Amino acid sequence: MQQEPAPLTRHLRVRGERGYTVLEFRGEIDIAAAAEILPHLDAATGTPGARVVLDLRPTEFFDCSGLRLLARARTRVLDGDGRLHLVCTDPLTLRVLRVTGMARLLPPRPTLDAALEQPETTSGNL
Repeated sequence: MQQEPAPLTRHLRVRGERGYTVLEFRGEIDIAAAAEILPHLDAATGTPGARVVLDLRPTEFFDCSGLRLLARARTRVLDGDGRLHLVCTDPLTLRVLRVTGMARLLPPRPTLDAALEQPETTSGNL
């Protein structure tokens, strides 16, 4: 039985799954939450060949600070020839991702399994 890890911060839980680092964003992702998440995001995305999944399902609110985190993660992972996938199901967050163009750059998947089963290509290439 797999035990759920304790959150690193009030807004973030990090765990390994199938060779990926899964960063689960939790609660309200605003400027204060982004400041808590940023060092952990940088640690997960800063190594060459990083394999990262950003899971937004447990979020209750997601503003432009969250979008900046996604853009930063994408840039860092692509610079290191890694893989980045996004999981999101909230209709309002999905709308924000579509309107801003982030959904095109980092296509959201409906489940963690769907993200982890993506082909072994670098996601989000232009």
